[in-house]
Amino acid sequence: MRHGHPSGIARTLTTSEARAFYDRFGAKQDTQAFYEDRALDPLVAHSDFEDAHSMFEFGCGTGRLAARLFATLLPDDCRYLGVDISETMVALARERLHPWANRAEVVQSEGFIPPQCAAGAYDRFVSTYVLDLMSEEAIQSLLAEAHRLLRGEGLLCLVSLTHGRGVPAKLVSSAWAVLHRVNPRLVGGCRPIELQDFLGADRWRVQHHEVVSPWGITSEVLVASRLSS
Repeated sequence: MRHGHPSGIARTLTTSEARAFYDRFGAKQDTQAFYEDRALDPLVAHSDFEDAHSMFEFGCGTGRLAARLFATLLPDDCRYLGVDISETMVALARERLHPWANRAEVVQSEGFIPPQCAAGAYDRFVSTYVLDLMSEEAIQSLLAEAHRLLRGEGLLCLVSLTHGRGVPAKLVSSAWAVLHRVNPRLVGGCRPIELQDFLGADRWRVQHHEVVSPWGITSEVLVASRLSS
């Protein structure tokens, strides 16, 4: 599956390219905690995970966020399904989540939602630093699937790279975007996007929105509740 940018402005990595990159990257993914955690903290604080009885994570990586939630907030009856395109990441996540193996499942995907995922099956749909790898068309498709998977007023919980707001952060995000245009592999396929641009007002109500820029690397945190439509 190839995620092409519909406007032709930028090319995103194909699924096979992204898989190859993150298979090689492996556990080094956790070295990005120095800026990712500054965005994950408010995501965790505003997503009411303590009330979640089912959670789906698209692009679970090494399982670091899921393990944090199991250890601190998720109720004892919460079940979890995480998917990732990388065989290496799936293996790392399974190992990290082994203490909760009776409730946590991690599977490899082809960049799609697994067919066994039923409509209205989850309280939380989580994806961090994944949508910024995807084409605009693929993001829209994923958010439509998130709406389908969430029950009632379930929460969509997202973090992504975004454009800097202050001068130093703008310089960093602009340089990042240039590198992505030159070769997406240079930045792991990621580039700054604006998550709010993809949320339809008829489908989502934003509950929390925040932009943080530790070390000049800017991330957007967005929590939105599902609207019936």
